[in-house]
Amino acid sequence: MPTVSLDELKARVGQPLGTSDWLTVDQAMIDKFADATGDHQFIHVDPDKAKLTPFGGTIAHGFLSLSLMPVLTQMTDMPRPAGIKMGVNYGGNKTRFLAPVRSGKRVRGHFKLLELEEKRPGQWQQTVEYTLEIEGEDKPALIAEWISQFFL
Repeated sequence: MPTVSLDELKARVGQPLGTSDWLTVDQAMIDKFADATGDHQFIHVDPDKAKLTPFGGTIAHGFLSLSLMPVLTQMTDMPRPAGIKMGVNYGGNKTRFLAPVRSGKRVRGHFKLLELEEKRPGQWQQTVEYTLEIEGEDKPALIAEWISQFFL
């Protein structure tokens, strides 16, 4: 991952930061997420029952799609500020789940820097638009504005 100065990163506000590689969301991933969260609704974990729904099979949890953000970020060449000591999630402004991710589909993340501001000396807050594309589909799975902070 390339590193940049804060001035270089500030100059990227309003611009795309990167696109991840493709990642397959398979049933094993969905099942592990169901176990971790306790959300075993049949549309996620029961292929036979899920076939009878408009989805035609199992789908990933919306929160699973959202939680792929860190791994997809790591699968990009997005620039990172030089000298980061730590980064933390701060929250989201809005999240919209627009289309289901069917088991076996490939997804990738698109990231755009919306805001970057210094909160305190050495503490920066960025807002990134995260769009989760589903391979071969017109609608993205989700669009979210995510806020994180990093410390230099």
